[in-house]
Amino acid sequence: MKTLHRPATLSLVRCAIYTRKSTEEGLEQEFNSLDAQRESAQAYIASQQHEGWACLPDRYDDGGFTGGNTERPALQRLLTDINDGKVDVVVIYKIDRLSRSLLDFAKMMETFENHRVSLVSVTQQFNTATSMGRLVLNVLLSFAQFEREIIAERTRDKIAATRRKGKWAGGRPVLGYDVDPKGGRLLLIFDTYPSVDPRTGVKTLGFLHAPPPSRKT
Repeated sequence: MKTLHRPATLSLVRCAIYTRKSTEEGLEQEFNSLDAQRESAQAYIASQQHEGWACLPDRYDDGGFTGGNTERPALQRLLTDINDGKVDVVVIYKIDRLSRSLLDFAKMMETFENHRVSLVSVTQQFNTATSMGRLVLNVLLSFAQFEREIIAERTRDKIAATRRKGKWAGGRPVLGYDVDPKGGRLLLIFDTYPSVDPRTGVKTLGFLHAPPPSRKT
């Protein structure tokens, strides 16, 4: 007579999905980038159900937040839940969704290791339990930080070039000016602007009025 051996019950592996998008553009869509990242992560977790993986219902979505720092509400909630022992695995679509800073990432990985939490990237295969896996992870993160710094440099150069040409580079207009509805420049909104006579030290004041169409900066 054969003895039937029942498989041992798998321990539940609680998986938290973290998603991030740097800008708010497109977040109003019914299916946006955050949804696409979460869907891919859910499919990966479903493929690991035989290992006891289960997706937590809580959503950790940061829309419109940079990966250059940790000042993100969903990320802070995730770290709090990790400290409280509610998470076993953090699943992300790509490593730069979690962080683009080597220093911040190193601190987060220390928190993960202290609470025995694993990190899984859907599109980048690595195992943080091995030294080679940690090396690959650091290389990927180095490129993510490099990409962020290059984008920041390009943005600063573009703003500086725009200002050198006397064009408006965006932001809040200074007092006494308004944004041209057509864009690209500022309009004067006073007849005269405060100035000081070098001989007398007397100031002249301006009076508010609707800017004429032909008025230029």
